[in-house]
Amino acid sequence: MPAAALLAVLFQTAVASPQPGRVPPAAATTATAVRATLPVAIDGRDDDAVWRTAPAITQFREFQPAENGDPRFATEAKVAYDEHNLYVFIRAFDPHPDSILKLLARRDVRAATDQLKIMIDSYHDRRNGYEFAVNPAGVKRDYAIYNDGQEDDAWDAVWDAAAQVDSLGWTAEFRIPLSQLRYVPRATNTFGFGIWRDIQRYTERVSWPLYRNSQSGITSQLGELTGLTGLPSPRRPEFAPYVVTKNVSVPVGAGFDRSQKMTVGADLKYGITPNLTIDATVNPDFGQVEADPAVLNLTAFEPFFAERRPFFVQGAGIFRFDVNCSAVNDCSTGEGLFYSRRIGRAPQLDYGDPNAPTATTIYGSAKLTGRLPGGQTLGVLDAVTGREMATLDRTMEPTTNYAVVRAQQDFRGGESGFGAMVTAVNRHLDQWTEDALHRNAYVGAVDFRHRFLGSRYQVSGSLALSRVAGTDSAIALTQRDPVHYYQRPGAGVSYDPTRTSLAGDGEALKFGKVGGGITRFETSYERRSPGFEVNDLGFLRQADQQSWSTWFAFQSRHPSSIYQTAFWNFNWWQYWTAAGTPVERAGNTNVHAQLNNRWWVHGGVTAGQLGTTFCDRDCTRGGPAVRVDPYLSAWGEADGDERPALTPYVWFNYWRGDAGRSERFNGNVQVALRVASQFRTSVTLSATHNLKDVQPADPNVITDASGTHYLFARLDQKEASLTGRIDYTLSTVLTLQLYAQPFISKGTYANVRELADPNAAAFANRYKPYADTSVTNHPGGFNDKAFNSTVVLRWEYRPGSALFLVWTQGRSDYTSLEGRRSLPGDLRDLFSLHPNNTFLVKASYWINW
Repeated sequence: MPAAALLAVLFQTAVASPQPGRVPPAAATTATAVRATLPVAIDGRDDDAVWRTAPAITQFREFQPAENGDPRFATEAKVAYDEHNLYVFIRAFDPHPDSILKLLARRDVRAATDQLKIMIDSYHDRRNGYEFAVNPAGVKRDYAIYNDGQEDDAWDAVWDAAAQVDSLGWTAEFRIPLSQLRYVPRATNTFGFGIWRDIQRYTERVSWPLYRNSQSGITSQLGELTGLTGLPSPRRPEFAPYVVTKNVSVPVGAGFDRSQKMTVGADLKYGITPNLTIDATVNPDFGQVEADPAVLNLTAFEPFFAERRPFFVQGAGIFRFDVNCSAVNDCSTGEGLFYSRRIGRAPQLDYGDPNAPTATTIYGSAKLTGRLPGGQTLGVLDAVTGREMATLDRTMEPTTNYAVVRAQQDFRGGESGFGAMVTAVNRHLDQWTEDALHRNAYVGAVDFRHRFLGSRYQVSGSLALSRVAGTDSAIALTQRDPVHYYQRPGAGVSYDPTRTSLAGDGEALKFGKVGGGITRFETSYERRSPGFEVNDLGFLRQADQQSWSTWFAFQSRHPSSIYQTAFWNFNWWQYWTAAGTPVERAGNTNVHAQLNNRWWVHGGVTAGQLGTTFCDRDCTRGGPAVRVDPYLSAWGEADGDERPALTPYVWFNYWRGDAGRSERFNGNVQVALRVASQFRTSVTLSATHNLKDVQPADPNVITDASGTHYLFARLDQKEASLTGRIDYTLSTVLTLQLYAQPFISKGTYANVRELADPNAAAFANRYKPYADTSVTNHPGGFNDKAFNSTVVLRWEYRPGSALFLVWTQGRSDYTSLEGRRSLPGDLRDLFSLHPNNTFLVKASYWINW
């Protein structure tokens, strides 16, 4: 769709749409729960006595695709409780029960099916809460909500639900143990409460009370549940011991052998007060977690991998403190003060030992989280990891203590807030590690947010201070790493090899419109000083950076003759070093729309490095900043309708720069297939062709009698991966998952040159031939192959208790030449490599008092 046409439709829809704040007829926002004298049988039927007396909630309104529309079908809900549980019964009327989409899936997977969901803000703070959802096949999903809208899908409670389809439509009955909720017991409690219904075949969503997409927040829009008298104060003691037996491949000389190991551990949860809960894990094993995707990193910066381990994913939102986060980059870099994957990381020192451990042993970890009556949210985490050794008793990773404290105070009913965070890392260093790692690392930070003018506008900001200490050799390594590159000529920073500590600061200030009407915007300024260092327990790609970015968007959430919903974004961003060297200046526009056939289409164009800008990090990698030329990129995506059994997905990105000398194409094609209601599979083919005229060579820097030479080469790189997933759901408690990914990346360097004049305006004048033929005649290349697969059988044989059978396999190889094999030939070679197989059985048993 042409941009001008889309903009015209957006404005036309906005004029025709109801205005935010307009209250629908009979839009009651208070419901009443009644006490049950007998426990309710959870069978999806309303024949229990309490359902005959409980008042019905009937004032449901459509919120998607039309906001505040009349629902297509009626919905009715009732709420009851006793001293142990909260009960909810929902009747979803539907004149065509045979058309209700009813699909099996593993727990917490959102299948393309109808759904009923209840939301409970048991603190009634309008900031935090819980979601419990079930579909017509009885598949359960649950989430924790924090910060009025961010969802933690790793949170798993122990609760029950039953659903059934009948002649009137379908029903769902919930039993939520009060022990799974957090609240302050009072003579009479009031919970925030809401109900959402999805009618999948029409992609329609209705809610009570009305949820408005045009307003920000989720829990702040919930209604109230009253009538809760005499609720107890459950302390929620839960204990889950587990045993793990693991059989792994180990290299022995020129061959391989097997190693068998058995470990035991436990998870503990206990409510030390009605508001505060402690979660602990002792000797955890996360062998059932899917392996990270294979990547070949040719940049100077560390790649980011998302956390997957359940203990650290659950409740992660409480400890979140973002860095380099704005509406322009959608906070997608992963940078922040707390990166839980530092705990149990791969050992940082490598002596080439083939039997070296690939992860650090976590002796134990505990976290205290909760919400106090005065509006304070508290999170405290502590973890201890063990010493890891290579041969000859050489330390690869020392015994380390990690600690995080996060506190937030809400004001004005959650409309404003102030927070603080402290992180600490202390290592027990020895002769092997004291010159490579920090002895200690500390970060302290504060942040604030304030919404005003009817919650439509928000200003927020943060200040963080960091300090790391160690030997002069360890601090020298930090100064020279890619995050800092203190050795850069003309960067305004001075490299000091005698330092034994390094300190820095980071600031951010943002202002934006977050609700009301069809427009949104945010403008932000962020700065990180050269010495800012948080990577001992956080994740940061670059210090010595400041930025100003602005995002503006049109959003239409009301159907038109063309689309169901549409968004049009405009972005502008600029980056400088702290000394003022411009390193990036770019603009972007992108469009996203769900068409009336329920396909999604996306597309965007970016023009970057406008004006005079320099590459100060990833080009010379510690050398002088190099002037760069403008680039242009375009991308597009189409996502098929999820309702049919077959759903296609296509994505591409094209980039062209370096005065036309460099270009890159990336493409993904995915097909998702659903067979019956139990079997689903997806296959994704990803391919990249990268032609980069000035890729830093290997080696990148050579120093000889004539001086220092910064070398570059033309890189021709091809990369391909095929990712397959199979989910077979035998029942709502028994699932089989398979993940497999072969990955190949190969390339050749040519035309080796050295930097001549980094400030030259013309591309050709910045580089000159390199005279050493021993390098230019043998530029080299690479061929990186990897295969990772995971098969997991999960059986929840009783609520909260699970048995895992896991088989993981890895194969990998790397050579410094591309080789003459084609990609299919490389794939055959990959499967001729010796596999590293790991077989694991893990059984846990949940005990609740």
